[in-house]
Parts: sequence; C-alpha cells; structure tokens
Amino acid sequence: MSTGLRKFLRPAPAARPGERCELCAEPIGEEHGHVIDLTTRAILCSCRGCYLLFTRPGAGGSRHRAVPERYRHVADLEIARTLWDSIGIPVRMAFVFENSVLERSVAFYPSPAGATESLLPLGAWDDLLAAAPGLADVEPDVEALLVNRTGEGFECFLVPIDTCYELVGLVRLYWRGFDGGSEARTAIEGFLSTLRERGEGGWPN
Repeated sequence: MSTGLRKFLRPAPAARPGERCELCAEPIGEEHGHVIDLTTRAILCSCRGCYLLFTRPGAGGSRHRAVPERYRHVADLEIARTLWDSIGIPVRMAFVFENSVLERSVAFYPSPAGATESLLPLGAWDDLLAAAPGLADVEPDVEALLVNRTGEGFECFLVPIDTCYELVGLVRLYWRGFDGGSEARTAIEGFLSTLRERGEGGWPN
C-alpha cells in the first residue's frame, strides 16, 4: 500500500512535529482525538484531556463534542432504490448525519471539489434508519452513516464524522478525469476495505 494512501486509513490524521491541541495548545502526538465545533463544523485536533472533557454531555456550553471512535458495518443494507434516487446522489457514495444546530439531517457526497451537499427530502433520514435495525444510537453531529452502492445493492457504515472527511480528502487527492481513474478507484476500495475490517460485525436484526 502506498504511503500516500496510508494516511487516509488512520483513525485520525498524523500530527506534524510541534502540532498542538487546538483547544488548549498542549502538544499532541501522532495519534490524537478530534473534537467538533458544532457552530462552525470545524474538526479540531485535541489532546487526550480535552477529548475526554468533551465526551461529557454539556461540557463547554455544549458547543464542542468529542468524535467517537466506533465503526460498524452492514454488508447488505435493504434500502429501496427509490429511496436512494429520492436523495438525489449522483455518485455511488454519500454520508448522512443529523446536524443538531440546523435541527435536521444533512447528506453530502465526496467529489473532486470537496464535500458536496445534497438536499434530503422530508422523511429520508427516518427511512434510512428504518432500513437497518440498530441504527437508532447513531450520535448526532459526531457520527454519520456512510452508504456505498455496490452493484444493485448497498452497504452501510456507521463511522466517526472525521472519517467521512478523510474520504473526501482521498477523493480530492486521487481523482482524475471524468470517472476518477484507476488510482482513485484503488484508493477508495482500499479505504472501504479498511472500514469493513474495523466494523464491529454488523447490527442485530
């Protein structure tokens, strides 16, 4: 596996020498957690102390939340083609999460230009949750459902929100031409394979 691809498969991006926590300025190591600023949607690198602080509900006036580190995978998501078409995603992948500030669910798909928003029709989030029992505990703001179309079916991952933006960065780095090219396809499949390996074995029926 290439060095360029490996950085996208880590649970958090590597810290550069001298990098510090974006909340308290404490030096941080290569492996570190992330905290979401709910107002700006910024993903902040954090030291362990700040990360643990913002795992507590209401800490910091509820503006920040620590990004969890759990992964789940469903290999065959029973989602109707009409639901996918109604979401209006023109590519094979999209991630959906509940934005508590906007008080609604939002959907984005990775593109060479970055994360592109697609408007969700009323009720689409509820339909998606209903398609896979066990999804009710997905956490607003900090976790997302990443849906990948596989031929005629779909697979779904519950992932930390920063993982979705790692995928966006990967697409921007490798995408070439109209269809992305073979290097992009190899990189994306490698990324998804790693998510499958990290999954907790699926959700209960």
